[in-house]
Amino acid sequence: MIIAIDGPAGSGKSTVAKLVAARLGFRYLDTGAMYRAVAYRALALGISPYDEASVAAIAMRDEITFSHERGGHLASRVFIGEEDVTEAIRTPQVDDAVSAVAKLPSVRRAMVAQQRHLGAESDIVVEGRDIQTVVFPEAQVKVFLTASPEERAKRRLAQHAEGGIEVAEQDVRIAMEKRDAADSTRSVSPLAAAEDAFVVDTTDLSVEQVVERIATRAESTA
Repeated sequence: MIIAIDGPAGSGKSTVAKLVAARLGFRYLDTGAMYRAVAYRALALGISPYDEASVAAIAMRDEITFSHERGGHLASRVFIGEEDVTEAIRTPQVDDAVSAVAKLPSVRRAMVAQQRHLGAESDIVVEGRDIQTVVFPEAQVKVFLTASPEERAKRRLAQHAEGGIEVAEQDVRIAMEKRDAADSTRSVSPLAAAEDAFVVDTTDLSVEQVVERIATRAESTA
């Protein structure tokens, strides 16, 4: 079974997807981390995130993989090639670059191929943007998470703080607004809920309540 979870930045996709995977015993696939890894590698090499040919070369050449702790269903580390980029892909610099990278058609094609390869290996919970509309349109359970802009900015600020990254709340909100606009209006695979998606507004729900709703949906679909 494939459970595909979409939604804008800060809607809770990553946290919820990991917990749903643990609850159901599925593997968790973080596709957003894959785009972030490509963006990170481009920045590290001094390549503009708008240089499609050069960024696409990275996406096609460098395999992105995840490691799991023994017996675990959740990826513990992210690699591009042989480089561990787990922490490096969560910086504000990568936040600023990843939307541009994700809009490049040839990069998306390369990433979709890698994602489908990983998704064919086992039952998975996968999250990202366009997961339920483009990457896995055949997913048995499609979920679209949303939340108010204020709540999403608050969550992203907390995420940065947990990673030891100091960033002003205003900068987080501005970056998120730009990301929302870019993701929703891009010509290639814009962020949108599939017609048959299960839409969940997480603003006033606890993480546990969101996980329960999705897990129940999956169990009733199996």
